[in-house]
Amino acid sequence: MANLTGISNYDYSLEKIFPEAEDFLPLLGTDYVELYVGNAKQSAYFYKTALGFQSLAYAGLETGVRDRASYVVQQGKIRLVLTTPLKSDNPIAEHIRRHGDAVKVIALEVPDAVDAFETTVRRGAQPFMEPKEEIDEFGSVIRSGIHTYGDTVHIFVERKNYSGVFLPGYMPYTSDYNPTSTGLKFVDHMVGNVGWGEMNKWASFYGHVMGFANLISFDDKDISTAYSALMSKVMTNGNGRIKFPINEPAVGKKKSQIEEFIDFFESPGCQHIAVATDDIVFTVSEMRKRGVEFLHVPGTYYDTVQDRVGVIEEDLLKLKELGIMVDRDEEGYLLQIFTKPVEDRPTMFFEIIQRKGAKSFGKGNFQALFESIEEEQRKRGTL
Repeated sequence: MANLTGISNYDYSLEKIFPEAEDFLPLLGTDYVELYVGNAKQSAYFYKTALGFQSLAYAGLETGVRDRASYVVQQGKIRLVLTTPLKSDNPIAEHIRRHGDAVKVIALEVPDAVDAFETTVRRGAQPFMEPKEEIDEFGSVIRSGIHTYGDTVHIFVERKNYSGVFLPGYMPYTSDYNPTSTGLKFVDHMVGNVGWGEMNKWASFYGHVMGFANLISFDDKDISTAYSALMSKVMTNGNGRIKFPINEPAVGKKKSQIEEFIDFFESPGCQHIAVATDDIVFTVSEMRKRGVEFLHVPGTYYDTVQDRVGVIEEDLLKLKELGIMVDRDEEGYLLQIFTKPVEDRPTMFFEIIQRKGAKSFGKGNFQALFESIEEEQRKRGTL
Protein backbone atom coordinates (compact mmCIF):
# COMPACT_ATOMS: atom_id res chain seq x y z
CA MET A 1 0.00 0.00 0.00
CA ALA A 2 1.27 3.46 -0.85
CA ASN A 3 2.40 5.60 2.04
CA LEU A 4 -0.11 8.45 2.25
CA THR A 5 0.84 9.61 5.71
CA GLY A 6 2.57 12.82 6.76
CA ILE A 7 5.94 11.07 6.45
CA SER A 8 6.06 11.94 2.77
CA ASN A 9 4.15 15.23 3.08
CA TYR A 10 6.53 17.25 5.22
CA ASP A 11 10.08 18.49 5.01
CA TYR A 12 11.42 17.45 8.39
CA SER A 13 13.71 20.47 8.63
CA LEU A 14 12.84 22.54 11.68
CA GLU A 15 14.39 25.80 10.49
CA LYS A 16 13.40 28.58 12.86
CA ILE A 17 11.78 31.42 10.90
CA PHE A 18 10.47 33.24 13.96
CA PRO A 19 13.42 33.37 16.41
CA GLU A 20 11.30 35.01 19.12
CA ALA A 21 9.44 31.70 19.55
CA GLU A 22 10.99 29.53 22.27
CA ASP A 23 10.19 26.52 20.08
CA PHE A 24 10.93 23.84 22.68
CA LEU A 25 8.03 21.85 21.15
CA PRO A 26 9.03 20.70 17.63
CA LEU A 27 5.99 20.74 15.31
CA LEU A 28 6.24 19.28 11.83
CA GLY A 29 2.87 20.51 10.56
CA THR A 30 -0.88 20.05 10.81
CA ASP A 31 -1.51 16.30 10.76
CA TYR A 32 -5.30 16.35 10.54
CA VAL A 33 -8.37 18.29 11.63
CA GLU A 34 -11.24 16.27 13.08
CA LEU A 35 -14.80 17.55 12.97
CA TYR A 36 -17.61 16.01 14.99
CA VAL A 37 -20.63 15.99 12.66
CA GLY A 38 -24.20 14.73 12.65
CA ASN A 39 -23.76 12.49 9.61
CA ALA A 40 -20.17 11.71 8.61
CA LYS A 41 -21.12 9.91 5.39
CA GLN A 42 -23.07 12.90 4.11
CA SER A 43 -20.42 15.36 5.33
CA ALA A 44 -17.76 13.45 3.40
CA TYR A 45 -19.91 13.76 0.29
CA PHE A 46 -20.17 17.53 0.83
CA TYR A 47 -16.43 18.07 1.31
CA LYS A 48 -15.66 15.94 -1.73
CA THR A 49 -18.28 17.59 -3.91
CA ALA A 50 -17.99 21.22 -2.85
CA LEU A 51 -14.35 21.59 -1.81
CA GLY A 52 -12.67 18.90 -3.94
CA PHE A 53 -11.41 16.50 -1.27
CA GLN A 54 -10.68 12.86 -2.11
CA SER A 55 -11.56 9.66 -0.26
CA LEU A 56 -8.69 8.42 1.94
CA ALA A 57 -9.65 6.25 4.95
CA TYR A 58 -12.57 4.93 6.98
CA ALA A 59 -13.15 3.52 10.46
CA GLY A 60 -16.43 2.19 11.81
CA LEU A 61 -18.36 -0.99 12.46
CA GLU A 62 -16.63 -2.74 9.56
CA THR A 63 -13.22 -2.08 11.12
CA GLY A 64 -14.21 -3.06 14.65
CA VAL A 65 -15.01 0.44 15.94
CA ARG A 66 -18.34 0.19 17.78
CA ASP A 67 -19.07 3.73 18.96
CA ARG A 68 -18.42 5.97 15.94
CA ALA A 69 -17.84 6.18 12.20
CA SER A 70 -15.06 8.31 10.74
CA TYR A 71 -14.45 9.22 7.12
CA VAL A 72 -11.08 10.75 6.23
CA VAL A 73 -10.81 12.93 3.14
CA GLN A 74 -7.64 14.52 1.81
CA GLN A 75 -6.56 17.25 -0.58
CA GLY A 76 -2.92 18.22 -0.87
CA LYS A 77 -1.56 18.02 2.69
CA ILE A 78 -4.98 18.72 4.24
CA ARG A 79 -6.68 15.81 5.99
CA LEU A 80 -10.18 16.21 7.41
CA VAL A 81 -11.57 13.51 9.69
CA LEU A 82 -15.37 13.57 9.80
CA THR A 83 -16.67 11.66 12.81
CA THR A 84 -20.22 10.86 13.89
CA PRO A 85 -21.46 8.89 16.94
CA LEU A 86 -23.40 5.66 16.48
CA LYS A 87 -25.52 6.05 19.63
CA SER A 88 -27.06 8.98 21.47
CA ASP A 89 -25.24 8.38 24.77
CA ASN A 90 -21.85 8.93 23.12
CA PRO A 91 -19.98 12.09 24.30
CA ILE A 92 -19.56 12.97 20.62
CA ALA A 93 -23.34 13.27 20.38
CA GLU A 94 -23.32 15.75 23.27
CA HIS A 95 -20.61 17.79 21.51
CA ILE A 96 -22.75 17.95 18.37
CA ARG A 97 -25.90 18.78 20.36
CA ARG A 98 -24.16 21.73 21.95
CA HIS A 99 -21.97 23.04 19.13
CA GLY A 100 -23.41 21.66 15.91
CA ASP A 101 -20.95 20.31 13.35
CA ALA A 102 -17.64 21.63 14.62
CA VAL A 103 -13.88 21.22 14.90
CA LYS A 104 -12.98 19.06 17.88
CA VAL A 105 -9.35 18.10 17.18
CA ILE A 106 -6.50 20.11 15.71
CA ALA A 107 -3.86 17.40 15.37
CA LEU A 108 -0.18 18.33 15.11
CA GLU A 109 2.54 16.05 13.79
CA VAL A 110 5.50 15.79 16.15
CA PRO A 111 8.73 13.74 16.24
CA ASP A 112 7.95 12.52 19.79
CA ALA A 113 4.35 12.42 21.06
CA VAL A 114 5.38 11.32 24.56
CA ASP A 115 7.77 14.22 24.98
CA ALA A 116 5.22 16.67 23.51
CA PHE A 117 2.64 15.53 26.07
CA GLU A 118 4.99 15.56 29.04
CA THR A 119 6.43 18.95 28.12
CA THR A 120 3.10 20.71 27.65
CA VAL A 121 1.47 19.15 30.73
CA ARG A 122 4.49 20.05 32.83
CA ARG A 123 4.06 23.63 31.64
CA GLY A 124 0.40 23.75 32.63
CA ALA A 125 -1.70 22.10 29.92
CA GLN A 126 -4.68 20.00 30.97
CA PRO A 127 -4.29 16.40 29.75
CA PHE A 128 -6.82 15.09 27.23
CA MET A 129 -5.19 11.84 26.09
CA GLU A 130 -2.33 10.05 27.78
CA PRO A 131 0.33 8.84 25.30
CA LYS A 132 -0.94 5.72 23.57
CA GLU A 133 0.74 3.49 21.00
CA GLU A 134 -1.58 2.18 18.27
CA ILE A 135 -0.33 -0.77 16.22
CA ASP A 136 -1.38 -2.67 13.12
CA GLU A 137 0.38 -4.51 10.29
CA PHE A 138 1.67 -1.23 8.86
CA GLY A 139 3.55 -0.17 11.98
CA SER A 140 2.77 1.99 14.97
CA VAL A 141 1.57 5.50 15.75
CA ILE A 142 1.83 7.21 19.12
CA ARG A 143 -0.75 9.83 19.98
CA SER A 144 -1.30 12.06 22.99
CA GLY A 145 -3.37 15.18 23.60
CA ILE A 146 -4.09 18.30 25.63
CA HIS A 147 -7.07 20.63 26.07
CA THR A 148 -7.14 24.15 24.70
CA TYR A 149 -9.94 26.78 24.44
CA GLY A 150 -13.52 25.58 24.88
CA ASP A 151 -13.95 21.90 23.97
CA THR A 152 -11.16 22.04 21.38
CA VAL A 153 -8.15 19.76 21.84
CA HIS A 154 -4.71 19.30 20.32
CA ILE A 155 -3.61 15.76 19.52
CA PHE A 156 0.12 15.15 19.07
CA VAL A 157 0.77 12.53 16.39
CA GLU A 158 4.05 10.65 16.02
CA ARG A 159 3.86 8.60 12.84
CA LYS A 160 7.49 8.12 11.75
CA ASN A 161 7.12 4.34 12.20
CA TYR A 162 3.88 4.01 10.24
CA SER A 163 3.17 3.34 6.54
CA GLY A 164 -0.58 2.71 6.56
CA VAL A 165 -3.31 4.73 4.91
CA PHE A 166 -3.97 6.98 7.92
CA LEU A 167 -3.94 5.51 11.45
CA PRO A 168 -4.22 2.00 12.89
CA GLY A 169 -7.86 0.97 12.90
CA TYR A 170 -8.58 2.64 9.55
CA MET A 171 -9.00 0.95 6.20
CA PRO A 172 -8.79 2.59 2.76
CA TYR A 173 -11.96 4.51 1.91
CA THR A 174 -12.71 3.64 -1.69
CA SER A 175 -15.41 5.25 -3.78
CA ASP A 176 -16.35 5.49 -7.44
CA TYR A 177 -17.25 9.13 -6.77
CA ASN A 178 -14.13 11.28 -6.60
CA PRO A 179 -14.61 14.82 -7.95
CA THR A 180 -11.46 16.57 -9.06
CA SER A 181 -9.39 18.72 -6.73
CA THR A 182 -10.06 22.44 -6.39
CA GLY A 183 -6.36 23.10 -5.84
CA LEU A 184 -6.15 23.28 -2.04
CA LYS A 185 -2.63 22.60 -0.71
CA PHE A 186 -2.30 22.88 3.08
CA VAL A 187 -3.70 24.51 6.22
CA ASP A 188 -2.38 28.07 6.39
CA HIS A 189 -3.84 28.92 9.80
CA MET A 190 -6.78 28.15 12.09
CA VAL A 191 -8.64 30.81 14.06
CA GLY A 192 -10.02 30.41 17.57
CA ASN A 193 -12.79 32.63 18.95
CA VAL A 194 -12.72 33.12 22.72
CA GLY A 195 -14.82 35.10 25.17
CA TRP A 196 -14.55 38.60 26.60
CA GLY A 197 -11.12 39.26 28.09
CA GLU A 198 -9.77 35.78 27.21
CA MET A 199 -7.48 36.60 24.26
CA ASN A 200 -4.42 37.34 26.39
CA LYS A 201 -5.03 34.24 28.49
CA TRP A 202 -4.97 31.96 25.47
CA ALA A 203 -2.14 33.83 23.77
CA SER A 204 -0.15 33.26 26.96
CA PHE A 205 -1.16 29.59 26.90
CA TYR A 206 0.34 29.16 23.44
CA GLY A 207 3.38 31.16 24.43
CA HIS A 208 4.15 29.46 27.73
CA VAL A 209 2.77 25.94 27.20
CA MET A 210 3.72 25.45 23.55
CA GLY A 211 6.56 27.93 23.00
CA PHE A 212 4.76 30.05 20.38
CA ALA A 213 5.52 33.71 19.67
CA ASN A 214 3.06 36.55 19.07
CA LEU A 215 3.51 37.18 15.35
CA ILE A 216 1.16 40.16 15.14
CA SER A 217 -1.61 41.81 17.18
CA PHE A 218 -4.72 43.68 16.08
CA ASP A 219 -6.83 45.87 18.34
CA ASP A 220 -10.28 47.39 17.93
CA LYS A 221 -8.79 50.30 15.95
CA ASP A 222 -7.56 47.81 13.32
CA ILE A 223 -10.63 45.55 13.24
CA SER A 224 -13.79 47.59 13.58
CA THR A 225 -16.69 49.17 11.75
CA ALA A 226 -19.26 51.71 12.82
CA TYR A 227 -21.09 48.90 14.63
CA SER A 228 -18.78 46.16 15.88
CA ALA A 229 -15.17 45.38 16.71
CA LEU A 230 -12.83 42.62 17.79
CA MET A 231 -9.24 42.12 18.88
CA SER A 232 -6.83 39.41 17.76
CA LYS A 233 -3.37 38.02 18.46
CA VAL A 234 -1.70 35.70 15.96
CA MET A 235 0.44 33.03 17.63
CA THR A 236 3.03 31.05 15.64
CA ASN A 237 5.55 28.33 16.30
CA GLY A 238 9.19 28.85 15.36
CA ASN A 239 9.13 27.32 11.89
CA GLY A 240 5.92 29.15 11.00
CA ARG A 241 4.01 26.03 9.98
CA ILE A 242 1.44 26.40 12.75
CA LYS A 243 -0.36 29.74 13.14
CA PHE A 244 -3.28 30.26 15.49
CA PRO A 245 -4.97 33.67 15.53
CA ILE A 246 -6.96 34.12 18.75
CA ASN A 247 -9.96 36.51 18.55
CA GLU A 248 -12.01 38.08 21.32
CA PRO A 249 -14.90 40.56 21.11
CA ALA A 250 -14.39 44.29 21.61
CA VAL A 251 -16.97 46.85 22.63
CA GLY A 252 -19.11 48.15 19.76
CA LYS A 253 -22.54 49.61 19.14
CA LYS A 254 -23.89 46.23 18.09
CA LYS A 255 -23.02 42.53 18.39
CA SER A 256 -19.73 41.50 16.76
CA GLN A 257 -19.21 38.36 14.71
CA ILE A 258 -17.26 36.91 17.65
CA GLU A 259 -20.22 37.37 19.99
CA GLU A 260 -22.54 35.85 17.38
CA PHE A 261 -20.22 32.86 17.01
CA ILE A 262 -20.03 32.24 20.77
CA ASP A 263 -23.81 32.64 21.15
CA PHE A 264 -24.51 29.93 18.57
CA PHE A 265 -21.48 27.74 19.25
CA GLU A 266 -22.26 28.05 22.98
CA SER A 267 -18.59 28.29 23.94
CA PRO A 268 -15.22 29.32 22.55
CA GLY A 269 -14.23 27.30 19.48
CA CYS A 270 -12.55 27.17 16.08
CA GLN A 271 -14.09 29.87 13.90
CA HIS A 272 -12.45 29.14 10.58
CA ILE A 273 -9.89 27.06 8.74
CA ALA A 274 -7.71 28.97 6.27
CA VAL A 275 -6.58 26.74 3.42
CA ALA A 276 -3.89 27.70 0.92
CA THR A 277 -3.93 27.46 -2.86
CA ASP A 278 -1.45 28.31 -5.61
CA ASP A 279 -4.22 29.58 -7.91
CA ILE A 280 -7.05 31.25 -6.03
CA VAL A 281 -8.88 32.24 -9.22
CA PHE A 282 -9.11 28.58 -10.26
CA THR A 283 -9.98 27.39 -6.74
CA VAL A 284 -12.76 29.91 -6.16
CA SER A 285 -14.15 29.48 -9.68
CA GLU A 286 -14.36 25.72 -9.14
CA MET A 287 -15.94 26.05 -5.70
CA ARG A 288 -18.57 28.48 -6.97
CA LYS A 289 -19.50 26.00 -9.72
CA ARG A 290 -19.94 23.37 -7.00
CA GLY A 291 -22.27 25.49 -4.89
CA VAL A 292 -19.93 27.01 -2.30
CA GLU A 293 -21.24 30.39 -1.14
CA PHE A 294 -18.82 33.23 -0.41
CA LEU A 295 -19.21 36.54 1.38
CA HIS A 296 -20.15 39.38 -0.94
CA VAL A 297 -17.55 42.14 -1.20
CA PRO A 298 -18.93 45.56 -2.19
CA GLY A 299 -17.91 46.48 -5.75
CA THR A 300 -16.60 49.83 -4.52
CA TYR A 301 -13.84 47.93 -2.67
CA TYR A 302 -12.08 47.43 -6.01
CA ASP A 303 -12.09 51.13 -6.91
CA THR A 304 -9.06 51.76 -4.69
CA VAL A 305 -7.35 48.36 -4.60
CA GLN A 306 -4.56 49.20 -7.03
CA ASP A 307 -3.85 52.49 -5.27
CA ARG A 308 -3.39 50.51 -2.06
CA VAL A 309 -1.59 47.35 -3.23
CA GLY A 310 0.14 48.42 -6.43
CA VAL A 311 0.86 46.10 -9.35
CA ILE A 312 -0.38 42.51 -9.10
CA GLU A 313 -0.20 39.63 -11.56
CA GLU A 314 -3.90 38.80 -11.48
CA ASP A 315 -6.68 40.37 -13.58
CA LEU A 316 -8.43 42.81 -11.23
CA LEU A 317 -11.72 42.49 -13.13
CA LYS A 318 -11.66 38.73 -12.57
CA LEU A 319 -10.93 39.21 -8.87
CA LYS A 320 -13.87 41.62 -8.66
CA GLU A 321 -16.13 39.15 -10.46
CA LEU A 322 -15.24 36.43 -7.95
CA GLY A 323 -15.08 38.67 -4.85
CA ILE A 324 -11.42 37.95 -4.10
CA MET A 325 -9.69 40.58 -1.93
CA VAL A 326 -6.03 41.69 -2.13
CA ASP A 327 -3.64 43.10 0.45
CA ARG A 328 0.08 43.85 0.55
CA ASP A 329 2.75 43.92 3.24
CA GLU A 330 6.49 44.62 3.08
CA GLU A 331 7.21 41.11 1.77
CA GLY A 332 4.63 40.78 -0.97
CA TYR A 333 0.89 40.49 -1.38
CA LEU A 334 -1.87 38.00 -0.68
CA LEU A 335 -5.27 37.18 -2.10
CA GLN A 336 -8.09 35.92 0.11
CA ILE A 337 -11.80 35.18 0.24
CA PHE A 338 -14.13 33.81 2.91
CA THR A 339 -16.99 31.37 2.56
CA LYS A 340 -20.27 31.84 4.31
CA PRO A 341 -20.75 29.44 7.25
CA VAL A 342 -20.76 25.85 5.95
CA GLU A 343 -23.65 24.84 8.21
CA ASP A 344 -26.90 26.41 9.40
CA ARG A 345 -25.45 27.77 12.62
CA PRO A 346 -23.47 30.96 11.86
CA THR A 347 -20.26 29.41 13.17
CA MET A 348 -17.53 27.64 11.19
CA PHE A 349 -16.40 28.79 7.75
CA PHE A 350 -13.36 28.52 5.45
CA GLU A 351 -10.89 31.07 4.18
CA ILE A 352 -9.18 30.51 0.84
CA ILE A 353 -5.79 32.23 0.71
CA GLN A 354 -2.96 32.57 -1.79
CA ARG A 355 0.26 34.17 -0.62
CA LYS A 356 2.53 35.94 -3.08
CA GLY A 357 5.25 36.54 -0.51
CA ALA A 358 3.06 38.22 2.12
CA LYS A 359 3.19 36.79 5.64
CA SER A 360 0.41 39.02 7.03
CA PHE A 361 -3.32 38.38 7.37
CA GLY A 362 -4.99 40.99 5.16
CA LYS A 363 -5.22 43.97 7.51
CA GLY A 364 -6.10 46.23 4.59
CA ASN A 365 -9.15 44.07 3.87
CA PHE A 366 -10.57 44.12 7.39
CA GLN A 367 -12.98 47.00 6.80
CA ALA A 368 -14.57 45.47 3.69
CA LEU A 369 -14.57 41.99 5.21
CA PHE A 370 -16.28 43.01 8.42
CA GLU A 371 -18.85 45.10 6.59
CA SER A 372 -19.62 42.00 4.50
CA ILE A 373 -19.98 39.88 7.63
CA GLU A 374 -22.21 42.50 9.24
CA GLU A 375 -24.47 42.43 6.19
CA GLU A 376 -24.89 38.68 6.70
CA GLN A 377 -25.57 39.30 10.41
CA ARG A 378 -28.28 41.81 9.45
CA LYS A 379 -29.94 39.18 7.24
CA ARG A 380 -29.85 36.74 10.16
CA GLY A 381 -31.12 39.32 12.63
CA THR A 382 -28.09 38.82 14.90
CA LEU A 383 -26.17 42.11 14.51
